[in-house]
Amino acid sequence: MSLPRIAIDAMGGDEGVRVMIEGAALARRDHDSFNFLLVGDGQRIEAALDNHPNLRAASEILHCDDVVGGDELPSKAIRRAKTTSMGLAVNAVKTGDAGAAVSAGNTGALMAMSKLALRTMPGIDRPALAAIMPTLQAHDVVMLDLGANTEADARNLVQYAVMGAAYSRIVTGFDKPVVRLLNIGTEEIKGTEELRDAAAMLTAASLGGTLALQFDGFVESDKINRGETHVVVTDGFSGNIALKAIEGSARFVTDLLRQAFTSSLRSKIGFLVSRPATELLKHHLDPNNHNGAVFLGLNGVVVKSHGSATAKGVAHAVAVTARLLENKLTERIAHDLSQLGEETLRKNGRGASSKDSETPA
Repeated sequence: MSLPRIAIDAMGGDEGVRVMIEGAALARRDHDSFNFLLVGDGQRIEAALDNHPNLRAASEILHCDDVVGGDELPSKAIRRAKTTSMGLAVNAVKTGDAGAAVSAGNTGALMAMSKLALRTMPGIDRPALAAIMPTLQAHDVVMLDLGANTEADARNLVQYAVMGAAYSRIVTGFDKPVVRLLNIGTEEIKGTEELRDAAAMLTAASLGGTLALQFDGFVESDKINRGETHVVVTDGFSGNIALKAIEGSARFVTDLLRQAFTSSLRSKIGFLVSRPATELLKHHLDPNNHNGAVFLGLNGVVVKSHGSATAKGVAHAVAVTARLLENKLTERIAHDLSQLGEETLRKNGRGASSKDSETPA
């Protein structure tokens, strides 16, 4: 069965057309149900497709030579939403020409364009950026928000928890994912008023059995990758800092091992002996194997690929996108929100959401 086609912003990312087309081709090679709308410079896309006849047969090209710059302000980029490859890819989801969009371009611009074109789902005040990260266990952990909004009140955090759990059920297979709020300690008295209020709301909803999740209090940042939780919820400011700290630590460990194994002849011999273990570590820490952050809470699926992703990373982002379409992510979120109910949010919330922020991740 063919899935709704996926719109690819072929011009986004550090290397643009070459990597985006190669990534789509890799994904298509593994999944012959994938179909694509390739948005960007038609001549360059046609040239790249010469090496990928299988992808060409499953693709349509939408020509566009206007591109959103990597450091362009979202407020400026959004004015060109109707002329840029990123904007046209997102608009294809709005019009139904595609079921989802994938871009490796400017995160802030993609968030702004997606929110304007697709709007937030009923019951969601703000969308959130969610990504999957490796853990010590067999399953990954979903974390959100990673930069879509710098601030979040209790109501926002509860909505993030519901959306993150729906996403986690798709990528981990757990019927009731364990959800925790990121905090400076695990004690109930720790953290901001917003965190404590959100914890109280989620505890009440969990005890009532209305949510398809298990709320288990707070988690500290050093436990995110332990595998003890399936979903970590936080505001975009803290989430983005935590994400980049984790990515930086992974690169530090990889570089440290590389230096250690090349420092002497004995070290090089030791590397050969331990190569199976180091290759496993490299695979586990490779961000391309977890590429593809999702804007949750929109009336449509939009996935952000890392700008420096390789073709393998782009293929992973495309595969994540297809999985979300196949498992009807937006419908799942809508159903779970209906189970939560507006009464719970009104009873426990402490006012309206704080101001939106355009902060690229």
